[in-house]
Amino acid sequence: MITKGEIVGALRQCLDPELNANIVDIGLIYGITIGEERSVKITLTMTSPMCPVTSIIMADVQLRVEALKDVGKVELDLVWDPLWNPEMMSDELKYGRM
Repeated sequence: MITKGEIVGALRQCLDPELNANIVDIGLIYGITIGEERSVKITLTMTSPMCPVTSIIMADVQLRVEALKDVGKVELDLVWDPLWNPEMMSDELKYGRM
């Protein structure tokens, strides 16, 4: 059975090309749900509704999670509420301890 930890590990490989940081530490992942038949739903946002790399990040997330062993259908839910802000970044990223 797939775990949230394995999914987070895959998501840490997805980089925002503008910020050169992974989307987990940036704070773009709002939720991960593992459902019936190994389905995975990821609720995420972008740093801005006008983000020019949204499609790149979304495709990367989809491919990396689908590539995990024991994952069924992958659904991405792009949301704008709450709006992302820099306080959502990990302390390591905010304070340069990475």
